[in-house]
Amino acid sequence: MFALPRFLRFLRSRGSPVPPRYFSGAHGTPSRPPYTKRLRVLVDMDGVIADFEGGFLKKYRAKYPNEPYISLENRRGFWVSNQYGELRRDLCEKAISIWESKNFFIDLEPLPGSVAALKEMSSMENTDVFICTSPIKQYSFCPFEKYAWIEKHLGWEFVEQTILTRDKTLVSGDLLIDDKPDILGVEPNPTWEHVLFTACHNKDLPPCPSRRRLLSWNS
Repeated sequence: MFALPRFLRFLRSRGSPVPPRYFSGAHGTPSRPPYTKRLRVLVDMDGVIADFEGGFLKKYRAKYPNEPYISLENRRGFWVSNQYGELRRDLCEKAISIWESKNFFIDLEPLPGSVAALKEMSSMENTDVFICTSPIKQYSFCPFEKYAWIEKHLGWEFVEQTILTRDKTLVSGDLLIDDKPDILGVEPNPTWEHVLFTACHNKDLPPCPSRRRLLSWNS
């Protein structure tokens, strides 16, 4: 498991110069200069830099004050709607209606330390940071609000560094920081290493020796 300072040191080591590659010319001289490999870090949005779980619970309880709810301490499993559906079948659709509504995504609060951490990572030498997020299928508000949220909290330069995709396995990168335990898609062997970001719904998952975990941005 990583705390943030150790994670940033890890990024610096991953972004360090790699052995130079040369193409020999006719007389054995390099035909091009050595290069430094840039580290590409992909960062998920909901549940990693934006407080999806807290924002959902707040709006759900405001809209359905008399319905049962699941506290953050009792959240289990990535899909919020599945766990609410287990409480009562109709609660699944009620949960979905919250994040399909206007202003849900733009109103999310940044997770503590996330904004400062992303800006620090993006300022590191030989490191490129991209937001890599999946919009919901009901797209009336979500894509616009994601871009607006990023501009509001991170600035226009991060809007330029934002990737919206339903399949993250197709995106090329070195690291993907994401709270979803299993990220699947058409590409069985993505280029990135998955770093699991600790969230209320995955904190009780047993350690996986083959996967790193980032505890929080404020550790």
